[in-house]
Amino acid sequence: MSPDDVIDVVDASGLRGRGGAGFPTGRKWRTVHENASTTWPTTVVVNGAEGEPGTFKDRTILRCNPYHVLEGALIAAHVVGATHVVVALKRAFSTEVARVRVAIEELATAGWTGSIQLVVFEGPDAYLYGEETALLETLDGRMPFPRIAPPYRRGVLEVVETAADVSSGSGLSAHVEMAGADDDSQAPPTLIDNVETLANIPKIIDRGARWFRTEGTTRSPGTIVCTITGQVAHPAVAEILMGTTLREAIEQIGGGPIGGHRITAVVPGVSNAIIPASKLDTELTYEGMAAIGSGLGSAGFWVLDDSIDPVAAVAGVSRFLAIESCGQCTPCKQDGLVLADLLDRLARSRCTPANMATIRKRVATVAKGARCSIGIQQQAVVSGLLDHFAPNVDAHLAGTADPAAPAVVAELVDLTETSVAIDERHARKQPDWTYGPDWSGETPVERFMDHRSADRPTP
Repeated sequence: MSPDDVIDVVDASGLRGRGGAGFPTGRKWRTVHENASTTWPTTVVVNGAEGEPGTFKDRTILRCNPYHVLEGALIAAHVVGATHVVVALKRAFSTEVARVRVAIEELATAGWTGSIQLVVFEGPDAYLYGEETALLETLDGRMPFPRIAPPYRRGVLEVVETAADVSSGSGLSAHVEMAGADDDSQAPPTLIDNVETLANIPKIIDRGARWFRTEGTTRSPGTIVCTITGQVAHPAVAEILMGTTLREAIEQIGGGPIGGHRITAVVPGVSNAIIPASKLDTELTYEGMAAIGSGLGSAGFWVLDDSIDPVAAVAGVSRFLAIESCGQCTPCKQDGLVLADLLDRLARSRCTPANMATIRKRVATVAKGARCSIGIQQQAVVSGLLDHFAPNVDAHLAGTADPAAPAVVAELVDLTETSVAIDERHARKQPDWTYGPDWSGETPVERFMDHRSADRPTP
């Protein structure tokens, strides 16, 4: 099949990116293909930097079947004319790193790879490492700070003078424009796709677009790999049909709520608004979740029952986002930290009416000028609490609710049928991304720019 033939099939299948944004895969591939450089080859990057709290689906796929992922990446490389495939994982993912490396050796021995080189890149633990432009920054040897750039950006083989000047000067991320035919530098675009997205490609090409559309809905065809954790009978990861309701997913995958309790809310990672129990019959589709003011994201759902305070849960999410903000955008970092502090007070029933006014004010400004989605996520999460759980908020404000410490929200370290392990270190993580007892007062960006600092972080 020619590259155009493959793109046509992927486009017709309706496959959308499973990393969270849900962007049409065929459209992305076509744009990268059409903007190929005549000087430098395009690179395919497999985004396996899974860091969304409550999500373990990419690591499960890589542990169970890395071959579909790598074959999908090789098909993508054929389409965009890539000579290299980079599987970007976190260095902490030791199990997945070893699994993928063995699989790459097996593929090479079997003759699948041809002239295409597959390599594994072990990146940092930062949440932002999973953001596409920040991932490219890391591959280019800089910190995982998001770029100012449109989709289908350059990366990996960075040959733009402004990018080099930035990296050697201020240390900030590059301001990189779209690669295209009118670009004198002819820097190549980079195709980045999520692990789960690429795992779908081989069967779509083998069986056809019409087959893929026999499952799911018209606008959200196929299946999705879903993670269910929290107050359920057993945490688990499973593949389900798009269009399955959230209630059904919790029952089928997680075994339903723990006996004697009822579900009060579901937290869809840290990217979208908290979902009240009244919306449990919403279909797990991009359009269905958007219709209730939330989002499908990476299909990781933290289930809350009547023993968990939703205010404490959202306070924990707000803190996670405020800590993980890099500080390039002042409202995101500063407003985020204010929101996290005031939500902490609210959960502990120490919040005043003036504090609540500040919360509402900072929610409106936290995403101002954002170059990535963290500020937008903060806005969505806190607004969802105010909109859907006003009685809980009012009870804490009035002092009639039991005080609660904010929940510890962090990335999953491991998941079994009986337990969920999270990165407990995050409770000690400071806003400058250090783990000491005190915060330096600097943002990660400021700390990185301070070349006098002996413990300056490295990519």
